[in-house]
Amino acid sequence: MLTPKTEKKLFLLDAFALIYRSYFAFFKNPRINSRGENTSAAFGFTNAMLDVIKKEEPTHIAVVFDPPGGATNRIEEYSEYKAQREQMPEDIRSMIEPIKRIIEAFKIPILMKMGFEADDVIGTLAKMAEKEGFTTYMMTPDKDFGQLVSENIFMYKPGRGKKPAEVWGVPEIQEKFEVEDPLQVIDILGMWGDASDNIPGIPGIGEKTAKKLVKEYGSMEGLFENVDKLKGKQKENVINFKEQGILSKKLATIILDVDVVFDADDLIICPPDEDKIREIFTELEFRGIAKRVLDEELVITAPTSPSTDGQLDLFGTTTVSTSQEPAQVEVTEMKTLDTEKATYHFVESEKEQQDLIELLLKQKSVCFDTETNSLEARNADLVGIAFSFKAKEAYYVPFPEDFDEAKTLLDVFAPFFTSEKVEKVAHNIKYDEQVINRYGIKLRGPRFDTMIAHYLLSPDSRHSMDSLAEYYLKYTTFPIEDLIGKKGKNQKTMRDIEQKDIVNYACEDADITWQLKEIFEPEIQKDHLKDLFYDMEMPLTSVLKAMEQEGIQLDIESLKTFSAELEITLNEISEKVLELAGVEFNLDSPKQLGEVLFEKLEISKKPKKTKTGQYSTSEDTLQKHVNDHEIIPLILDYRSLRKLKSTYVDPLPTLVDEQDGRLHTHYMQTVAATGRLSSTNPNLQNIPIRTPKGREIRKAFVAKNDDYFLMAADYSQIELRIIAALSGDENMINAFQNGLDIHAATAAKVYGIEIDEVTRDQRSNAKAVNFGIIYGQSAFGLSQNLGISRKEAKSIIDSYFEQYPTIKSYMEKAKEEAKEKGYVETIMKRRRYLPDIHSSNAIVRGFAERNAINAPIQGSAADIIKVAMINIYNKMKEQNLTSRMLLQVHDELVFDVLKSEKDIVAKIVKEEMEGAVKLVVPLDIEMEFATNWLEAH
Repeated sequence: MLTPKTEKKLFLLDAFALIYRSYFAFFKNPRINSRGENTSAAFGFTNAMLDVIKKEEPTHIAVVFDPPGGATNRIEEYSEYKAQREQMPEDIRSMIEPIKRIIEAFKIPILMKMGFEADDVIGTLAKMAEKEGFTTYMMTPDKDFGQLVSENIFMYKPGRGKKPAEVWGVPEIQEKFEVEDPLQVIDILGMWGDASDNIPGIPGIGEKTAKKLVKEYGSMEGLFENVDKLKGKQKENVINFKEQGILSKKLATIILDVDVVFDADDLIICPPDEDKIREIFTELEFRGIAKRVLDEELVITAPTSPSTDGQLDLFGTTTVSTSQEPAQVEVTEMKTLDTEKATYHFVESEKEQQDLIELLLKQKSVCFDTETNSLEARNADLVGIAFSFKAKEAYYVPFPEDFDEAKTLLDVFAPFFTSEKVEKVAHNIKYDEQVINRYGIKLRGPRFDTMIAHYLLSPDSRHSMDSLAEYYLKYTTFPIEDLIGKKGKNQKTMRDIEQKDIVNYACEDADITWQLKEIFEPEIQKDHLKDLFYDMEMPLTSVLKAMEQEGIQLDIESLKTFSAELEITLNEISEKVLELAGVEFNLDSPKQLGEVLFEKLEISKKPKKTKTGQYSTSEDTLQKHVNDHEIIPLILDYRSLRKLKSTYVDPLPTLVDEQDGRLHTHYMQTVAATGRLSSTNPNLQNIPIRTPKGREIRKAFVAKNDDYFLMAADYSQIELRIIAALSGDENMINAFQNGLDIHAATAAKVYGIEIDEVTRDQRSNAKAVNFGIIYGQSAFGLSQNLGISRKEAKSIIDSYFEQYPTIKSYMEKAKEEAKEKGYVETIMKRRRYLPDIHSSNAIVRGFAERNAINAPIQGSAADIIKVAMINIYNKMKEQNLTSRMLLQVHDELVFDVLKSEKDIVAKIVKEEMEGAVKLVVPLDIEMEFATNWLEAH
């Protein structure tokens, strides 16, 4: 608490300063609701407001806004005031009215005065309140407010992340600005200027100099009176820019006599209007905040009418506003198992089981959901299976604990699972199929996975059954914790629960999944989705399932040896670092490391600091100082090897399956919005390959036994081939069609020389540009990457586009099409929606534009390898081969190949990978056979 609750405590919130701060706090991970609206500004502002109400318990409160249009007294004084500021991002603009509705719902006054900024209104009210015996807190991150601080007026700077709020009183202002009186802050700002407000100041006087001059001469006027004591350019500037300095001080001065009324009774904090809060929070989908404020769950309903702002709807189609009226939000109680009149059957007797099988076989489509004792499908024992083919009706079949008895019962249901006619529906069918396979039953016939369907419909959304039920069905599912308890050592498994107690939970899963299927299926039938779903993503589930079950052999002993070697190397590096530092410290402590580097060794005069105030020792920071001290390369090596050891070398052996001694990753189809596969436990997509020590890890991935080779087949420069095909650039197409080294060919074009004259450095530069172009790399980025000047980098990029002009046109066309449609597509019509493509904020828009260029390329590469995987799997299955596909890592496939099948597998893999799609440029693969992954790569 800042002051006792009995005192009169007024909080004045600087609306736009807090709104902008909230928006950019979520810049890298914006909050997007199901309507495609960026709610970051409203979410952050609301949280900040609630925190101060709860923690500081103000007796009085108000939120102060700048007037619309921006016409204020300062602009009349100086037309360039704030003229350089970018137009307000529409993601902020669209949230202004919702934020005002939130403030009004909390019954907090909104104050504004035409012709005056919020700073002036806050300043005037703060001084008025001081005379009335109030302690006032100006809630803002704006340093200008420092001039207003007094014994009873404080700046309240909200914290970021876990960092608490800062309260600046007179002592804090004196320390931070190095002044005797807070009013001198105006003189500092007048001399220094303010780039954010376009206050010019006096040229050549920065923050430090301004503080020094104010300390010496007391004020700007004192400076002008003592101009003869100055020297050189500084004296010249102070004389020549005296009028500009006086104007700057005037612009920086917060007005304290705005014609506003201070009526304390109007500002008394009072209970909020819960109905209005419920309405606006539901509209913005603020579930968590609503739980805090209202202590209830909100109902979030799917949009059923056109949006009012031309946003993309859930399925990515642009909707056009038919009315300027705000959308009506339906607020109802969430449906639950208790409110719905569902009919759930417990199927226990043989007669009931047989009747159910006959019923299932009469259906065109049936949803099934397995209940097991483990999340690891390969080793999971069946506890029961639920079936549904009609909304609000489902059947639960319990299974005995004994494996053989359970297998016997599952055999009874085999006619359903193996039926070629009945469609099988599930949410994450790959899991359920693995469970069924463990009991010797093959899943046949058409399939429909609701998780994958929703992923294709809305790739950037959440795909869990619980969240989809809430959004589409207004239904809160039965929490698993109510059955097995919360996570922890005391959590039970489903096998520990009485079978009759599982019925409702299991049947609900099948029932809800069936209802979701009925919603998604009509959407999946659309032209751009149908083939993608039925011909690619659904068949791929079986391929990935087989790969997960097969796993890969790991040489555990070699990893243990490697771990011991790394430990020795790390100790040696650590000793050298401590010797150079001349002091004992914990090398793994960023705080201690920062103090050694920047205080003891003083490797930089202007060290970068983190938000928590400690020295930054991130890899990016250290790379910038790599030539400043010999200790830096050692620290970078130490970190790299420590991460290698702790992330891969030591954990990998612990993940080997005890039953078959192999490492089994888990592939995920619904994570990356581009369409790329992800893997987890372990994540094999991130196995290091760029450093010699990192590559050593791949040596531990070995062939099954002496009868096998490990084979790796990798697409050669597939993304460049795709951009050549999509852009239609003749020079790049010709290079690929003639089998040239594309990087050498690019270097020859860019540097204007023959291909056989290209040096290693020139090829390396060209390679960086080739791949950098795909990701929208700038001249600055290329210069940083290659260690060359920005001018040279710009020259290389300019020459690149001169030689490949169609690529430049393609990139511009991709951005324009994204702006027109709201999405981009891969060669297989997979869509990536880009709601920020129209942003007026250059940074936000730039990110969306880079995605517009990159997503069709990266997504097409993902589509191509998926097609290849399906075709290879089918061909190997048709020929009844013993060899198996094991891993997919980016553009590479890894196989266990029986030595006697080497030629057959090589032929299949080459034909299917290179023939996955037909482009104007050939697809090319590199293939190697070896005893381990490193040598095969």
